[in-house]
Amino acid sequence: MVSVIASIKVKSGCKDLFLTAFKANVPAVLAEEGCLEYAPMVDLETKWPVQALDGNVVTIIEKWESLDALKEHLASEHMAAYREKTEDLVMEAAVKILTAA
Repeated sequence: MVSVIASIKVKSGCKDLFLTAFKANVPAVLAEEGCLEYAPMVDLETKWPVQALDGNVVTIIEKWESLDALKEHLASEHMAAYREKTEDLVMEAAVKILTAA
């Protein structure tokens, strides 16, 4: 299994637009062969001192059966369309692709 944690920093005031575009794409992604989980998350205020909050960051949690399934996902037509819809909303992105230790 492959896990992905993507941290997407959106432009100020654009989080709702980004989430709308993201959520519209979720059913197509979940229908892909090998997709086990695909969901956007936002910071939850906990008042824990180690937590770094950022209201302009959306964290994407993904789980895939294999690296090949992830590669096919990234090359899909619906992901190309999603990237085009959101490119002007995103400031930066950081991705971690993980496997079990």
